Formats: sequence, structure tokens, C-alpha cells
Amino acid sequence: MLDPHSLLIVGFVVLVALAFDFINGFHDAANSVATVVSTRVLSPRWAVLWAAFFNFIAMFVFKSHVATTIGKGTVDPAVMDVATVFAGLMGAIIWDLLTWWWGLPTSSSHALVGGFVGAAVTKAGFGSLVTSGLFKILIFIVVSPTLGLVLGFLIMTAINWIFCRSAPSKVDKLFRRLQLVSASLYSLGHGGNDAQKTMGIIAVLLFSTGHLKEFHVPLWVVVACHAAMGFGTMFGGWRIVKTMGMKVTKLQPVGGFAAETAAAATLFLATFSGIPVSTTHTITGSIMGVGATRRLSAVRWGIVNRILVAWLLTMPAAAAIAALTYLLIRLLPAF
Repeated sequence: MLDPHSLLIVGFVVLVALAFDFINGFHDAANSVATVVSTRVLSPRWAVLWAAFFNFIAMFVFKSHVATTIGKGTVDPAVMDVATVFAGLMGAIIWDLLTWWWGLPTSSSHALVGGFVGAAVTKAGFGSLVTSGLFKILIFIVVSPTLGLVLGFLIMTAINWIFCRSAPSKVDKLFRRLQLVSASLYSLGHGGNDAQKTMGIIAVLLFSTGHLKEFHVPLWVVVACHAAMGFGTMFGGWRIVKTMGMKVTKLQPVGGFAAETAAAATLFLATFSGIPVSTTHTITGSIMGVGATRRLSAVRWGIVNRILVAWLLTMPAAAAIAALTYLLIRLLPAF
């Protein structure tokens, strides 16, 4: 058993992990509510409450496949200790807060993975990495937004074809109602995929410190992570809402429905397959696909380029912050 001081340190790092989950919800709230707010289907206040509710109940829908991938499929669990977990979390948290301040919809998921890679490599070298799991994540950096874009384009094209002879006012009224369904499905997928990443981190921390005899995700961790993400979503990252919902392309309720449905389908597929993907990348790709059905110029490519640069920087930047944090905290006697 750990002495009281060690227990206190582990408890502190668990709280830091839950703080990351809160920031993840706060940072990624824009992904869940940007389309439904920009189309004025819901007010900002009701939109974040709607999204937070479905973030939370996602724990009743999805099994912990993504948590297992994060906990065991990116870094060798034998390398993980309190200092490494803390440094990885700080790499993700600091990068999330910076990109929130800049109004950039970057990936909290990839920030977390980058943070843990940076901390693990600093401690034990590149041999500590699970290359097969990391390769899967890197592949889906491209696959998830591309699939979202293609599905968004196809769904929007199909809607245009089906309702081509319908009165615009009737179409608008119908999809204002349907967008509540698509927004709830997207928030469900967001909670199911993103909350599990922190669940995996806490589980590997408890396993590496001897609190779990074998790797699994305890029920209290599941509830705590979904609750933390839900509360974070309730506070919303309005700087990013403006970028996602208003700057990438102009959306109507029908377009919001198509984008959210495409993104939700992608997230459901990834989560049931145990693949941690970026919900930010996914919804951005879906919004671009919907905008492209009107004309390519309907997508503001200057904003998209700025987002893409932030995406490319996320993993190395979080890794660098985590590596520096690890080197600094090793100097502290508490760790």
C-alpha cells in the first residue's frame, strides 16, 4: 500500500485529470453547440445545457473501448508513474487553454496523446511508445475529418435533392426540429469518445500505482469523467463557437442538421471501434462538407488554413510542454 503522502499525490493527479476533462468539455463545447447556436435553433444557454446532458448520459451508451486504447495502446503502462501522468496532463491542459484564448478549435484528444508521448519519451525514450496504437491515432487524424466532410457533403446533397420542390419555410421549420435530434446525437458521440480518454488516463495511473490489480476502468471513474466533461460543456468556449459556427461557413438549420448528423455517425463508428478521434476535426470536416455543396467559395479557406496549422502543431506542442513539465517536476521532492 502507498503511504499517506503518496496517496495524496495520486489523489491530486486524479483531480488534475478531472480538471483536464472539465477543460476538454469547456474547450470542445463549441463543437457540440456551434451549429445549433449559429442557426439560432437554440439560445447559447439552452444549447450548452442540452449538450452537457447528452455528454453525461453517453456513459450508458458506450463501453470503455476508447479508454482501454488510451490507457494501454499509446504508451507502455509500465513506464507510467505519477510524474509522467501529471506532466502529460499539463501538456494537454496548457495547450488547450492557449488555443481557447486564441479561438482555435484544436483537438483536446491529440493534445492529451501528445502530452503523454512527450512525457513518456522524456522519461524512458521512444521504446516506451506503443507504435501500433499511435499509428491508428495518427491515421484517424486524416480519416475522421475526411469521413465527416464526405458524409456532410453526401447528406446535404441528398437533402437538397429530396426537398428540392418543398417551400423553404417548411424545410426550415422541419430541420429546426430535426437539428435538436442531430445536436443530441453529436453531443452523445462527443461525450462517449472524449470522456473515455481521461478515463483511460486515470485508470492507467491507478494501475501503475498499485490501486488496481489489473487494468480496467472503475465505475466511479466513468461517472466522474462524464460529469466533469458535462460541467465543462455547460460553461462553453464562446471564442471557439464564433470560429466554428460563423467563420468557417454560414449555416442554416438544414446545414446544421447535415453537419451534426455526419459528425455523429463518424464519432459513433470510431467509439464503438475503440478508436480515439478528434471530435473537433470531425465536426470541422462535416461543416466544410456541408458548405462545399453550395460552392467551394462558401467555405472560408483562410480560416480553414489557420485551423489546419493549429491541428498540425497540437501534438508536438503539447509533447514539448509535457517534456519540459516532466523535467521540472522531477526536481521537486514531492514527485
